[in-house]
Amino acid sequence: MTEIVGSFFRDLAEIINEMSPYLLLGFLFAGILHVFFPKKRVIKYMGNSNKSAIINASLLGIPLPLCSCGVIPTGISFYNHGASKGSTVSFLISTPQTGIDSVLVTYSLLGLPFALIRPIIALVTGFFGGLATNFFHKNRNPQDPKVSWNGSSGESTPADNRFQEVFRYAFLEFLQDISKYLVIGLLIAAIISVAIPDDFFTSFIGNDFLSMLIILVAAIPVYVCATASVPIAAILMLKGLSPGAALVLLMAGPATNAATITLINKVMGYKTLLSYLLTIVAGALIFGTLINHFLPRSWFLVQDLASHELDHAHGILPEWLKVGSSILLILLIINGYIQKRLVSRRSNRDIPGVNSSIITENMDSKKIMVKGMTCNHCKQNVEDKIKSYEGINEATADLTTGKVVISGNQIDLNKIKSGIESIGYDFKGETK
Repeated sequence: MTEIVGSFFRDLAEIINEMSPYLLLGFLFAGILHVFFPKKRVIKYMGNSNKSAIINASLLGIPLPLCSCGVIPTGISFYNHGASKGSTVSFLISTPQTGIDSVLVTYSLLGLPFALIRPIIALVTGFFGGLATNFFHKNRNPQDPKVSWNGSSGESTPADNRFQEVFRYAFLEFLQDISKYLVIGLLIAAIISVAIPDDFFTSFIGNDFLSMLIILVAAIPVYVCATASVPIAAILMLKGLSPGAALVLLMAGPATNAATITLINKVMGYKTLLSYLLTIVAGALIFGTLINHFLPRSWFLVQDLASHELDHAHGILPEWLKVGSSILLILLIINGYIQKRLVSRRSNRDIPGVNSSIITENMDSKKIMVKGMTCNHCKQNVEDKIKSYEGINEATADLTTGKVVISGNQIDLNKIKSGIESIGYDFKGETK
């Protein structure tokens, strides 16, 4: 038992050491994208129902650090602001499969070929998913946004504070969103490393296509973000999983989950959902088969992390940098958790984020419950939707409790309910 526990922690430490330098660099790029390439600019490229809009949506989605929990409300928000269904589906398919952070982590654990293939496949599947949506579903005509965009655009941030905002978003807000799923993914990878025999897939499964089907069935309903899926794929490949089946996990795991499926069906209809799922399933199986049969297996050799004999180019990173990055990453995750708890406690005592000096005697204040918010992107979407209505001065959501505090001179809860549900969240009524 002691030996198993020791192996678990050794493998976990090795995985974190390999990933952490690239994760930190990826988070930094995520902050730069957030500040200097904001949502407001994205919308204008996605409004038409043509191939250009679909390609734009896929290209724009690939580098964005959004997993499926954050990409769904973001994509729906784009759709409600004038993006076509085809470009919206293209964005929903390509974005969660990859991102700056996950590409760098893929390079660190799976090598350069996989790091290059992932964004290419995300682009192709996003494009064909958009085409399928336009073919199977009659798109609405491009239209002007129904409401003004009040989201965090980056353009409203003073130039002197932009670099500060880059680091705040990268190492606090975005890290808060991803840390829970990242930790779960790392723990699962370490458990698999210890619990599953090294020759499991070659000895007990034996068929590459069957392995892909098994991974696909397991990956579609379960949430795993693009970055957290990488260590799991790496460990499974060490156990004999084919590169094609690993690709299925890297595609279907981040792009789909039960909540995503429910929301797309609710907001955009079953035809859109069908084209979305068929594209991901078909794309995963087709590209997985192509990799298994037409690309050299030598491109996808994953070295034993415990052997310290990594012969990929990224093996040149010194050990002190890996260990130092791991320590820094752990401290940042702990800080993010502490900050999140502090914000939650303040929200239970006062109206969070609202300056009491701007609340007048004529200003009303209400608290509502909203279910389905899982990350800061969700929080931002809910707040922006509520603040878009006339008469609303402020809206501040708390992720931990699901409470949203609204202040204004005209608070129409029926209108707010319709707005919240239109972007895929559940309005649970007024609360204390």
